[in-house]
Amino acid sequence: MAGLSARGHAELPRPTRPRVWAAWAVHLFTAGGLVAGFAALLAVIDGDPRACLLWLAVALVVDGIDGTFARRAAVKDVLPHFDGAVLDLVIDYLTYVVVPALFMLRLGMLPEPFAFPLAAYVLVTSLYCFCNVHMKSPDHYFVGFPAVWNLVAFYLWVLGSSPIVNASVVLVLGALTPTPIKFLHPFRERRLLPFTLLAAAAWGASGIALVLLHPARPLTALVPWLLATAYYAAVCTWRTLRGPVRL
Repeated sequence: MAGLSARGHAELPRPTRPRVWAAWAVHLFTAGGLVAGFAALLAVIDGDPRACLLWLAVALVVDGIDGTFARRAAVKDVLPHFDGAVLDLVIDYLTYVVVPALFMLRLGMLPEPFAFPLAAYVLVTSLYCFCNVHMKSPDHYFVGFPAVWNLVAFYLWVLGSSPIVNASVVLVLGALTPTPIKFLHPFRERRLLPFTLLAAAAWGASGIALVLLHPARPLTALVPWLLATAYYAAVCTWRTLRGPVRL
């Protein structure tokens, strides 16, 4: 049984050493996303967009599954003095915002003389997302554009759109950050999870192919990539039109 503290409150039993090691291992795994993000940053500086996007893909996978590991390891209970959520946000700001902003800037994807202001716009509008305590709805959808600029940069690079088109996309998405539009979380929406995971697998496999084969865009990769994109867009539109939900 749990003991009593000096103030008479029940004390929770101390976690076992294996549980502590497991919790720290989860945080170390999360930190791997930072290493991948740093490698992506160096790739941008070296002018290697393909390597940059592949490293960002690694960071995306880490960010996508580390939450599941964290919940299973009960890291909040085992290591209450170490905030994994803050760790995650610090890493995400680098991989989702800073690297993609530099990617679009260094590769000439934004029109001059507005390239730097547009990159700064990406950095600043994303702060609202990262500081918004209501970033997610009760049913685990992102509220407002979730600052996934890594995906935006990826789409614009693969599609080869013009700097003017890219600037328009950046301006619109940044303006959507404080709105109530809902965006699907690929692993937390339980009702559609099998379909979402299937779409994510198709999107990821075809996306990697498009990066490796760039500038070629074979239909065998492009079609499943666009179909998966259409699925996500349809779910986001449906959830936005549905309005508030109570769980």
